[in-house]
Amino acid sequence: MQHIFAFFCTGFLGAVVGANFPNNIQIVCSQFSKGVYAIFGFYERRTVNMLTSFCGALHVCFITPSFPVDTSNQFVLQLRPELQDALISIIDHYKWQKFVYIYDADRGLSVLQKVLDTAAEKNWQVTAVNILTTTEEGYRMLFQDLEKKKERLVVVDCESERLNAILGQIIKLEKNGIGYHYILANLGFMDIDLNKFKESGANVTGFQLVNYTDTIPAKIMQQWKNSDARDHTRVDWKRPKYTSALTYDGVKVMAEAFQSLRRQRIDISRRGNAGDCLANPAVPWGQGIDIQRALQQVRFEGLTGNVQFNEKGRRTNYTLHVIEMKHDGIRKIGYWNEDDKFVPAATDAQAGGDNSSVQNRTYIVTTILEDPYVMLKKNANQFEGNDRYEGYCVELAAEIAKHVGYSYRLEIVSDGKYGARDPDTKAWNGMVGELVYGRADVAVAPLTITLVREEVIDFSKPFMSLGISIMIKKPQKSKPGVFSFLDPLAYEIWMCIVFAYIGVSVVLFLVSRFSPYEWHSEEFEEGRDQTTSDQSNEFGIFNSLWFSLGAFMQQGCDISPRSLSGRIVGGVWWFFTLIIISSYTANLAAFLTVERMVSPIESAEDLAKQTEIAYGTLEAGSTKEFFRRSKIAVFEKMWTYMKSAEPSVFVRTTEEGMIRVRKSKGKYAYLLESTMNEYIEQRKPCDTMKVGGNLDSKGYGIATPKGSALRTRQAL
Repeated sequence: MQHIFAFFCTGFLGAVVGANFPNNIQIVCSQFSKGVYAIFGFYERRTVNMLTSFCGALHVCFITPSFPVDTSNQFVLQLRPELQDALISIIDHYKWQKFVYIYDADRGLSVLQKVLDTAAEKNWQVTAVNILTTTEEGYRMLFQDLEKKKERLVVVDCESERLNAILGQIIKLEKNGIGYHYILANLGFMDIDLNKFKESGANVTGFQLVNYTDTIPAKIMQQWKNSDARDHTRVDWKRPKYTSALTYDGVKVMAEAFQSLRRQRIDISRRGNAGDCLANPAVPWGQGIDIQRALQQVRFEGLTGNVQFNEKGRRTNYTLHVIEMKHDGIRKIGYWNEDDKFVPAATDAQAGGDNSSVQNRTYIVTTILEDPYVMLKKNANQFEGNDRYEGYCVELAAEIAKHVGYSYRLEIVSDGKYGARDPDTKAWNGMVGELVYGRADVAVAPLTITLVREEVIDFSKPFMSLGISIMIKKPQKSKPGVFSFLDPLAYEIWMCIVFAYIGVSVVLFLVSRFSPYEWHSEEFEEGRDQTTSDQSNEFGIFNSLWFSLGAFMQQGCDISPRSLSGRIVGGVWWFFTLIIISSYTANLAAFLTVERMVSPIESAEDLAKQTEIAYGTLEAGSTKEFFRRSKIAVFEKMWTYMKSAEPSVFVRTTEEGMIRVRKSKGKYAYLLESTMNEYIEQRKPCDTMKVGGNLDSKGYGIATPKGSALRTRQAL
């Protein structure tokens, strides 16, 4: 059996197609006329349609490791797995909402089309950029434009040669620093030199088709090395790239298929004239369908994992390994397959790793200077290392290190921020950024546990519960006025007392007038005529008012009612004055012992309703994020005010917010965690105060990078 298959190479076909398209047709026809059974080769975008069309018309199978194309031609077998679903899963895993997609039109547009369709469904903002030039000036202009737009999240979908050129320009233009994240839509992540990215701190994620640690690839690689050694090859042995692995599996696919046909004794011989590919109409090869079926039915474990094809000639049941590179090195973060989609890798803690790796290094513990959690000692210059600091979190970090069994070094975060994501660059700052970009191992600080932060770092159980509260400057003590004696009772009560006083006096006057017992004869002086007697009544209107006033003042007077009805009215009035005077005395004592301060606001609702008092939060922290994401009407109104206020109401540190409150003369309120608010309120000069209740409920937690071995060991 001769001329089983023919090999075509990309460079040859590309040159032919670019220079003279008819020559390429002659090459295919020449091979067909020689009686080839199958064609193995690479294609470009300009050659793919011609090759697939001829193979479909002539029933000659074409096996290729080139980029997958969307074709219904059953005689084309594509060795390279499709990448679009895996790429979308990774973009979704990182929760990207806005990114740049750099692609090579020569590679086809199937991946881009899938990404754009998904973007429309999930409201992603995708900027698609076609690489039309390979010149240095073209790359420079491209990345300068992206820098102006503050684009830091980039997907690069190119073949290896162009991908290496793009990565080289990224390094040259210094777009590989902290905050940049690149996803490489390529199946050979380990084939790319990314050392410059590792040193500069950029995050690079990609896919690896060949897992050289698996049994079969490792065995084949060892055989390959031994073969080179037997041939006395002096060239340094290098691990083959994924395209070479696909070529190896492609040859094995054909070998397995023809062995299967031979075992089944299927006659595929081509006797006599092999045929004319330019005949009109085309005359297909009769046995081509048998070879096509045999090729599609091949299944084995190769260098690229499970090699299997579906009815359309595309790879199926394959696994892609997802690799991530940060400044601390390369690690596998999971894998992707058609059934499970993206599956994150188990963390060291989940895998039951031992403590040896924890104990054999010094961990960096990032924190922030914030009273009373972390403070510099007054004589800090006399100490070194961790001994320079004191506070709640300093002691907590020491206890955790003792419990887990590791040595550590406290590092104050350089930018003095807790950690928030820049809405434009998507880069994290503060302590969260230290963990995300691998510059620290643990964060022990008053770091609030939030959903957004938990997407990029891990938290322990809360070690302190708290909520957002309002800090204002303590109002000045109110000076007593002329009528301050009225303060123990409300003005409404005083008015009721006045009306009651007048009413009782009038009733007493009327009762005395109508009652005969209140009338009596006056005593005559000696010598006067006693035959005539004048009746008199002591409770005139003025005496009635005097009697009621004397009773109210608990002083009494020289007259009292004689009639039963008058005494009943007087008794009721005495009982009323007893209750009122007792209550007044009790309230007066409280008013004399407790200083009266009139607060201009009492709650968040009061803040939202007015515009005279400005209010703000920390510039980069969970409190600002709370208002930005809140859907409660009051908090939405407050956020609308804060983000548009001029001058800015946000502060860089809690200390700056406290100073601003003290210097504002009551015209600025600071929103911060309740624990810090209460602490500052008790510290001299004691001129701030917390008003109202907490706006929410949350907690402080100890943070570690995603997947850290310390995650469960330090759980409180």
